[in-house]
Amino acid sequence: MNNRNCGKNTGDDILFSSQKQSDKLKLALQDMQYLLNRGYAEKASSDLVGNHYRLKARQIQALRGASASKLQIQNRKLKELVISDLKNKTIYLDGFNVLILLESVLSEAYIFEGTDGCFRDLSGVHGTYKRVNQTQKSIELVAVFFNKSHAENLIWIFDKPVSNSGRIKEMIVDFAQENDLNWKVELEFNPDKYLVENAEIMVSSDAWILDNCRNWFNLVGYLINEEKLSVNVVKMFD
Repeated sequence: MNNRNCGKNTGDDILFSSQKQSDKLKLALQDMQYLLNRGYAEKASSDLVGNHYRLKARQIQALRGASASKLQIQNRKLKELVISDLKNKTIYLDGFNVLILLESVLSEAYIFEGTDGCFRDLSGVHGTYKRVNQTQKSIELVAVFFNKSHAENLIWIFDKPVSNSGRIKEMIVDFAQENDLNWKVELEFNPDKYLVENAEIMVSSDAWILDNCRNWFNLVGYLINEEKLSVNVVKMFD
């Protein structure tokens, strides 16, 4: 479980690195935003735009991740907190969402800056989580943030049905004990719903969670800026 990377897929350089593809994605995002602002559903909008610009599946996935309507962006910004808001508070963290995104950042995979200011990647959990070379460093970065935030405690929430969720829980619990961190790790059958219903302050880049949560903090954006992380960012808007 220790000799894997969470890097680019074969072909990602072709899809995201050239100026031609970058220009096409920027135009596609403009069209996507136009449709979302007029109430079109995300999937219908991305299908229409993807067909028009002949986008590949991973380009459409990136387009969806970067897109949000003006109303969604306004709503999310109203609930976004800054680091000083976290002092002496309890923070809930969307475990796999944050961990896998940080692994992608550290492995120089392509990540995408959304119109809401969040960063997203093209990885995901499909029934099984596999630890990679960047997992330990990702957890350490969360600890750096936690200590700088002066938060009271941090609660990681992971998907219980995902294979190996118990192992990553043990790893984080051990790390927290070794470093005297006031952390908890919980496994939930429906973590998205749990976070929305229970967290006063949460960390995630999941769009549905951001739309329905009470307050949120842009952890990955903070770490990229504060820790001067080297990031392979694709920005589809000016």
